[in-house]
Amino acid sequence: MDAKTIIGSFVRRLREQKHLTQDELAARTGITYQYLSGLENGRENFSIGILESLGKGLDCLLPQLVAGAFASPSATALVEANPDYFRPQVPLPPGLKAAHLARAMNEAQRIVSLINANLVTSGGKPLPEYIQGNNFSGLVSNIFCDAIDGNSPFKHNSDQAYPDLINPKVVEKGKPAGLEVKSTIQIGKGGESHNGHSGWHLVACFAIDQKTGNIRFVHVMLAVLNGHTQPEPDWVYVGSKVNADTGSRRTETYNTTLIGTTKLRDGSVYLDPTAINFKRWRQSRRGPTPSFSIFGQR
Repeated sequence: MDAKTIIGSFVRRLREQKHLTQDELAARTGITYQYLSGLENGRENFSIGILESLGKGLDCLLPQLVAGAFASPSATALVEANPDYFRPQVPLPPGLKAAHLARAMNEAQRIVSLINANLVTSGGKPLPEYIQGNNFSGLVSNIFCDAIDGNSPFKHNSDQAYPDLINPKVVEKGKPAGLEVKSTIQIGKGGESHNGHSGWHLVACFAIDQKTGNIRFVHVMLAVLNGHTQPEPDWVYVGSKVNADTGSRRTETYNTTLIGTTKLRDGSVYLDPTAINFKRWRQSRRGPTPSFSIFGQR
């Protein structure tokens, strides 16, 4: 295929993944949908300016757009959340829907695959081979958080402030509804925090493809947790741990208690049964098992 066809096809893939019609992307870009249709099918010529505008309309920088178009198909293969793995009965933060989460998960997975494709195309290694596990999980958290910002009513809070995201259209107890986001490769793990505050918390567990370095979300949990200063807290202070192998010291940390972890597991809004056997997980509650809990299934 020639360059026009390769780039046009990739533009169409990105547009479809973002659930945009040709009319919507054309309006964002300032071109006609007829021209966009021809471009996506490799019939139309285009300038660097048009590509840059398309990149902005697709939230994809020009270098990423071009590199992604010419990367190997296996490196940029789209990993998408399985609609059958969502559990619609699970309560979500006000204004957040499963469809928002699905788009954000797909976006985060796509961005990681683009980073890996750029690295490999440039002669490097996949990203996880350069970054330690905890730091890589932190990077995935940041990417996922940004994807939620771009695909839901929840928007970035101010830097270094709690929580990570707020929904400015919904006010609870005098404050916008909030959501703290964490990602981890440790399947079924509870929450971990530097502050142990109250409020909605999301923990996204992911697997890494060892060949490509790409990620795949396999478990997403949400729950309202009681802060460490509240009666019956869902957090326990674990201090600043020292890694026995490296001698490095981690920052001050709170972990969820078993009750807090069970709350999160009860709120499994997305669960891949091919990757997770949750029936062996321990449980502890202050009340009955919620009707929406994975542990209430027969």
